[in-house]
Parts: sequence; structure tokens; C-alpha cells
Amino acid sequence: MTHPQKDIQYFWEDLAVGTTLEMGSVTVDHDEVIAFASKYDPQPFHLDDAAAARSIFGKLSASGWHTCAMAMGLMVRNFLNQASSLGSPGLEQVKWLRPVHPGDTLTLRQRVVESRPMKSRPDVGLTRTHWEMFNQHGEQVLLMDGYGMFRRRTPAEAAS
Repeated sequence: MTHPQKDIQYFWEDLAVGTTLEMGSVTVDHDEVIAFASKYDPQPFHLDDAAAARSIFGKLSASGWHTCAMAMGLMVRNFLNQASSLGSPGLEQVKWLRPVHPGDTLTLRQRVVESRPMKSRPDVGLTRTHWEMFNQHGEQVLLMDGYGMFRRRTPAEAAS
């Protein structure tokens, strides 16, 4: 799908190393924790308050995959829908650093750590970013390290 340039706020050139963008916040909902886990990660500490109380977490905890999904929702709504995004070739790592509980308010930040033009596609640039998610206490709960491809505002000449 081609995006009209006038609707795009971020091209690859806007994502230099060191660029940090705030992606907004989401509050974790108790029923959503259970609904997500029921479908995708049906472990007792994600599904049942009593079982979770007896677990290492001490109370109901969101699946790490649910935490990733909440981060993705923030990323799409607050950045990718305004960017020349062409998708992602993948992640280097995902780390769940602390449990996430219903009622937590999570805030996401994206930081560009690498950026280069793609040799095979002169109209595309590749970025490597760290997605860092924090709870309301400022404690980091998630680190995702991965790549994104973005259309370039000014494509380079194709290498001969």
C-alpha cells in the first residue's frame, strides 16, 4: 500500500540514531488479562486470581505476550500509522523484566539505536529500535529490540 506523502509524519530520515519517541500509555484491564490468557497463554497465574496468589507472582499477572501486544497497539496508534512503515524483518530479543498486573499503567518509549539504508532497496531504510515499557512506578517491565523498515523521503540512487 502506498501512503500519500502528505499524510506521513515520519520517514526513515526522521529516525536518526538517538531519536526517542514517547508512544503513550495504557492501563491493564483485569478482564482483558484473563481473556488474552484464555486464548493465547492459558497458564493459571494469568487466568485465576486464587491460583495467581499462590504463584511466584503473588497476584494475577498479564502474559508477557499480552504485554507485547499492548506495546504494539501503542506503537501502531501513536507512531506507525503516521510513518512510512513497511513492516519489520524481526526481533533480536524480547525481555519481560517485571510482572505486569491489572491496574498497572504502562508507558512505552521507542529509542533508535541503529539506522542504515538498505543496500537491496534504495527507497527503504532500516532502523533498529529498543521499545522500553515502564509501569506507573517507573520500573521497566519490557524490552523489545528489533528492526523496522521505512520508506525513504529521498530514495538513494540504485547501486550499479
